[in-house]
Amino acid sequence: MIILVASLILFLVGLYAIITKRNMIKVAVGFSLMEYSVNFLFAIVGFRPGALPPILQAVEAGKVYSDPLPQALVLTAIVIGLGVTAFMLSLILRLYNRIGSFDLEEIQRLKG
Repeated sequence: MIILVASLILFLVGLYAIITKRNMIKVAVGFSLMEYSVNFLFAIVGFRPGALPPILQAVEAGKVYSDPLPQALVLTAIVIGLGVTAFMLSLILRLYNRIGSFDLEEIQRLKG
């Protein structure tokens, strides 16, 4: 139960960073924290204490096996998240080179 609460706290810290911070780098870090907390939650869902890995040739009756599907989904989500984070940081750097600031309020003020 405490692991689920840790995942929720990590998600809320990321959400706080997205909502309250004005620096685009801090917003990107908050987005990454939220992503990692969801990946952490999915990995926890597939974990069973004392479970055997599902790599055996024959299934033995009465044994508990861990579910490999959430772990495979987390691996896929990590790769997709890495691509999204790289794209987000490249956009932030392009904006910085053009405008000269990471401040979101200054960028919104330039609209026109």
